[in-house]
Amino acid sequence: MSRPGFLLSAWPLRSAAYLLTGAVTGVATLVGLVTLAAVCGVLAVVLVGLPLLVVVALGGIPVAWAERRRLRLIDRTPVSGRHQVPAAPGLRAWLTTRLREQATWRELGYALLFAGVLWPVDALVVTVALLFPVSLVATPLSMATVGDGHEAKVLKQWTVTTWPTAFGVAVLGVLLMGAGAYVLATAAGARAGLARLLIASREGELGAEVVELARSRARLVDAFEAERRRIERDLHDGAQQRLVALTMILALARLDAPSGPLAEQLAKAHEEAGKALAELRELIHGIHPKVLTDYGLRAAVADAADRCVIPVDVDLELPGRPARAVESAAYFVVCEALANVARHSGADRARVSGGHRDGRLFLEVRDDGRGGADPSAGSGLVGLADRVSVLDGRLVLTSPPDGPTLLRVEFPCELTEPTDRCA
Repeated sequence: MSRPGFLLSAWPLRSAAYLLTGAVTGVATLVGLVTLAAVCGVLAVVLVGLPLLVVVALGGIPVAWAERRRLRLIDRTPVSGRHQVPAAPGLRAWLTTRLREQATWRELGYALLFAGVLWPVDALVVTVALLFPVSLVATPLSMATVGDGHEAKVLKQWTVTTWPTAFGVAVLGVLLMGAGAYVLATAAGARAGLARLLIASREGELGAEVVELARSRARLVDAFEAERRRIERDLHDGAQQRLVALTMILALARLDAPSGPLAEQLAKAHEEAGKALAELRELIHGIHPKVLTDYGLRAAVADAADRCVIPVDVDLELPGRPARAVESAAYFVVCEALANVARHSGADRARVSGGHRDGRLFLEVRDDGRGGADPSAGSGLVGLADRVSVLDGRLVLTSPPDGPTLLRVEFPCELTEPTDRCA
């Protein structure tokens, strides 16, 4: 409304249309609810009206449906209902779902408020801000037609007998129409805000969006882990096997080749093939180690501890296996922590411990190094913390100067039997 061109835009007309249709719809709602309640009251004497009371309780649903579409006149943001989907097909399941959900009763309350209070307010605002100024503007026309050019009634209260006075009243009506446009827009905005709050709460929409976002993030994590396992399997069964075969062929060729330049070239090729094979194995292990897939988190952590350049004690007690996404995230947190210990801590020894208690998997990585670790300094823990948070987990780092450093991670999860690999 603060824009200079507001009076010349379509918003005053849209606001007037919203309030005017609100008055008409409110009258229809009032008549419908009163009629339905009266019929139910009469028929309840013979027990026929009791089922109709259910219809009265559901009377807010069509009213809210119409109101959500009327909101499009002044609110460009789409508004949708948040009714639950019935668990089973059929009228009985639909009625049970509707009568149990909060949205149905909120919409019924809005319908009662609309029929009893809101539509008279809409009609009053339209009358004062639109119809009165229009009647003033039409004074010269009324004087020329109904009054035969001699007189005209202004709001059926005052009589105008001269043309200058009639045109003065018309000018006043134009000015009042400009002020009334702002009144209409303000009233329509407040009215739409109340309707949106009661029948399409933004908090409810936001809550549903947050839930869906969390679910989509979880689906992305599962898809990501499945893709990592597929890449690991393809590299292990494809490229790695070909490199192993190539290394064996080069080794046999070295045995058969006579001494000389050819033998030297074969030796170099055999050495480079061995290096490529070692790098590929390390890459495969970093993507998704086969020991994690085959034997679980405890064995994978023990393997990572064995490959660490400093001694690492492992005390991990897991009576079962967590979900694959949790298992993978926990493993890579431990690997990243051990890599940081080896590169930055100056520690002589580290320890990995953990277990499962009260529905949560917890792991701790502790070292006796210099401490002072900063996650924002490019240690990779920020990315791991984001990955942990996707699974509703928590990662905490404690690293005072002079040490020790303690990294703790927790995941809410349940464990399966050790033989069950489909967690």
